[in-house]
Amino acid sequence: MYSLHFLSSAKKEFKKLDAIAQKIIKEKIILLSTNPDILKNNIKALKGEYKGKFRLRINQYKVIFQVKDEELIVIIVRIGHRKEVY
Repeated sequence: MYSLHFLSSAKKEFKKLDAIAQKIIKEKIILLSTNPDILKNNIKALKGEYKGKFRLRINQYKVIFQVKDEELIVIIVRIGHRKEVY
């Protein structure tokens, strides 16, 4: 099981979302930390500025995260609507 860490900017973005979106995203992030392979169809490696990071698609929202396998840590970098997250 991976531990979750949020950047302060990601926490602020999460708090700005409506309650329903927060609930859905929270459930998926918890699932990501327990078993990332379950969500592998919704995870994509990013390129360019975000190289080394991944995105998790959750309905109309995206979660940008980084994985440190050697330390078993998932770092949530950004959370937002798919139009605004990049």
